[in-house]
Order: sequence, then C-alpha cells, then structure tokens
Amino acid sequence: MSRVILLGSPGTKRAVYLEKGAAAAGVELEVLDWRDFPGCLTELARTGERIFLKIDPPRWGSCCLKELERLTREYGQNLDRLSVLGRTGRITFLNDPAVIKALLDKRGCKRLLAKAGIPVTEEVAIGREADGGAESPFERLLESMERERVFQVFLKPNKGSGAAGVMALRYEPGRGQMVLYTCAAKDPETGRMVNTKRLRRFGDREEIGFMAGQILAGDCIVERWYPKAEMGGYSYDLRAVVLAGEPTFILARLSKGPITNLQLNNHPGNIEELGLCGEVWDRVKTVCRQAAGCFSGLGSVGIDILLEKGSLRPRVIEMNGQGDLIYQDIYGENQIYERQGEMMRAWRDQERSQ
Repeated sequence: MSRVILLGSPGTKRAVYLEKGAAAAGVELEVLDWRDFPGCLTELARTGERIFLKIDPPRWGSCCLKELERLTREYGQNLDRLSVLGRTGRITFLNDPAVIKALLDKRGCKRLLAKAGIPVTEEVAIGREADGGAESPFERLLESMERERVFQVFLKPNKGSGAAGVMALRYEPGRGQMVLYTCAAKDPETGRMVNTKRLRRFGDREEIGFMAGQILAGDCIVERWYPKAEMGGYSYDLRAVVLAGEPTFILARLSKGPITNLQLNNHPGNIEELGLCGEVWDRVKTVCRQAAGCFSGLGSVGIDILLEKGSLRPRVIEMNGQGDLIYQDIYGENQIYERQGEMMRAWRDQERSQ
C-alpha cells in the first residue's frame, strides 16, 4: 500500500492549495497535523506501508524573539525524529528532514554555498570580547564595521524565517550617526523584543544599541548589506522556487526599505516588468540550480536572490526548504503546488508498477 501525506497544519493556505495541486494531478493527499506530533509518528511508522511525505513548517504561537532559538531547536529535534523514521527505507521525502534542518542554519548553508563557488551575501566577522576593546556586542559590531570598512550590514538570527529579528544597520563613523530598519520592536508591557509585521526606522544610538544588542547576544549572523537593483523608485530582490532542480516560479519583491519580505506590506512584482536581459536571467537560473544542487534530498526550495545594483550580479541571500508558499501563485495558476502534485503522482505510479 502507498500513501501520499502532508505533515502540516490542516486548513492553512499551504495545506489547502497543496490539496488542490495534488487533486489536479489525480493524487489523494492525507494531512497529518503537527499538533498531534509526535503521536502521528505511529501513523507514519505503520508496518508495510510506503509513504511519500511532505513536511510543512509548524505554526508557532509566540512572536517573542527570545523564544525563537528554543522553537527552532525543538523543531530541529522533531526533524531529527523524522530522519530516524526515514531510515526504514519506506518513506520518500519531498525534502529530506535533514536537509530542511541544514537550511534552517543560515550560517552553515551560506558557508557551504560559498565553498562551492556560488556568490552569496558575505558574512562580516565580529570581534570577540576576549580580543579586548569594546565590551558590548553592539560596540564590538561597530568596531568591526570600522575595521572592515563595511558601513552597512544586516543582522539576522541564524535560525528563523519571515524577517523575524532581521535588522538593517547603516553606520557613519565619521559623524557618529546611524539608522536601523527592522520589523522587531520592544514590547512596552514586557520590555521583550517581539516580531511585528511593520517595518520601522530608528535613529537614536541608545535605542539602536539595545535592539541590536538583543539580536547579537543570541545566535546571530552579520552580513554585508549590498545595494539592490531598482525599478520605479523601489529596490527589489527575487524569490525563486526551485522544484526538482529547476526554477519553476520567480517573483520580484519590491520595497522602499531594505527588507523586502512581502508580509511587511511590500509589493510583489511581475518579473517581465523588470526589463532584465536574457543573460541576467540565465545567471539567476544557473545560481538557483547550483545552489539547489549543493543539497541532496531537496525536491523543493525557495531561494532569495539579490541582484547587485549596477552590475546585476546575482547573490544568494537565503535558502528555505519550506519557502514554497507564494500568494501570487496560489491565487493564480497554483503552478508550484500543481508541480509538487505531479511529483507525488510520479512517485505513486512508480510504486504501483513495482
């Protein structure tokens, strides 16, 4: 007996539109709820059944940034349990849980890509307290920026998604001025940093030092802030969804600020309106194929691509093993989930032929 299963959250857009995509391919999709985990492992471990399994991200109830490391750590542990189950040889994953976990680690992912010669947004090395000089993580960051002569950086929790805790910092050491852009904010009641859905701009050094210090105190990655290509007064980057190694859907994300995530009221853009030549698109697609090819067991991946202002050289910003929900697609042709449905059907038909 063969079954096609989604481990996710029933009734969400991810689940509903994947069900539509599977139905269009003639595949019956079962949905198991993350809220029943780990109990549903028994369902997956049923003797004799062969399973095609897609893993969607769980829904997290907390927006507190201090909870992010704990939540991602627990999620990683659950992915480990699924990996163990996969060793039975009965389960075919759309994305292997070990690969999903690897892509959650932004630092490890980017270093692997860079080692393979794939252009990425590069890390900025931050001095340690043991090196002497500034005592606070924020002051050490500023010292490192001056030493490296890099005056624009992004600060990101190493594990997380949806722009949670992401900060863009611009620093002018000669004038002592700085500006910080982020959708994080200090909760006035608890004093804790929380994630919001609105991009804010801060210019006060003390306030910026507190906010950035909260992120730097955790598992944080610091990257160069590259100027992005522009169109019509907006800067933009690209979200590409790569399925079975091939770029299937590419969307532009346009913003008046440095953080382009669409849930922050930024604007989706039709790539045909960008006016990019075929050579640029060839480079973008090549980078997508090469990046996806660095990870085995990866059937579906969302890749954020920056095009440098002027040269239009593509650089990988991030990879997301569960970055396939694109509203502009599901409310249009739903081609991403229909293509995943076709992949499920191909697996089912092969199982039936054996």
